[in-house]
Amino acid sequence: MKTADSEPSTTPSLFSGSLAARTRASEIGLAGGTVAYWTYEPVRTTPETRTILVIHGFRGDHHGLLRVADQLPEMRLVMPDLPGFGSSEAFADGEHSVRRYGQFIGDFMEALGLGPDTVLLGHSFGSILAAHFVADHPQAIRPLILINPIAAPALEGPKGLMTRLAVLYYRLAARLPRRMGLQLLRSRLIVRVMSVAMAKTKDKELLRFIHGQHNAYFSAFANRESLLESFTASVSSNVTEVAGKLTLPVLLVAGEKDEIALLRDQHKLAGSLPDGRLEVIPGVGHLIHYETPEPAAGFIRRFLKDHAA
Repeated sequence: MKTADSEPSTTPSLFSGSLAARTRASEIGLAGGTVAYWTYEPVRTTPETRTILVIHGFRGDHHGLLRVADQLPEMRLVMPDLPGFGSSEAFADGEHSVRRYGQFIGDFMEALGLGPDTVLLGHSFGSILAAHFVADHPQAIRPLILINPIAAPALEGPKGLMTRLAVLYYRLAARLPRRMGLQLLRSRLIVRVMSVAMAKTKDKELLRFIHGQHNAYFSAFANRESLLESFTASVSSNVTEVAGKLTLPVLLVAGEKDEIALLRDQHKLAGSLPDGRLEVIPGVGHLIHYETPEPAAGFIRRFLKDHAA
């Protein structure tokens, strides 16, 4: 295992001074390739300290959840870049499917010695991967936290047309000559349109931060093929399809104005969980991790108090 000491720069005013001191960057070799991950140690270990394994969303990497990690100084958070994203290599031994990512979660936990008291947290696409992993491995972790969970089929309902257009976009980018395809995928204009569509805040400093994060990390993927496979996985599955198998306590943290994971679908998902709790944050959409990390961390903290190791 190789350990690094540096973390890309962030906007100081949006992070506490203790975050950098908590940070340890590492790499580990798994069967599918090399995985980069970051550990955020607790400022002070208490009886309520838990280890939380964080699975980020599509086209993101560990940076997206940093503001949430910063709001949980008493917790230990382990945040890998998913294979094919950020600083992690794409899978060398199979396609980037929900099942293969589930295998990755299991292999990663085993390699780091993360036992059944580990808390699993997934955001957006990560919520699909986390939920399906738990459905297949019900004793592996406890409990489960899903932020902006994908609760309904992406190709159905009012957002189905936009999803189909996105499918065409990723397929076209994969089929074009390499240079043209990468230019399309990494177009700053398209990335900005995506960023503007998701952001709900009116705070100008926070908006600059969000757009800067998307500019810096949204195009950090391994190759066009793995990106298309991951996108196909993200729109082909959802959390609700395995909800009945999630018998452990599950926390859902939803955005009132989320246009990707609609609030009405979150209520339906909560109703289908054997032991689910839904918390809704007003005025925010699909970027809870950027826009409202404080209330999200508060819900996580209270949930873990209710479901101690």
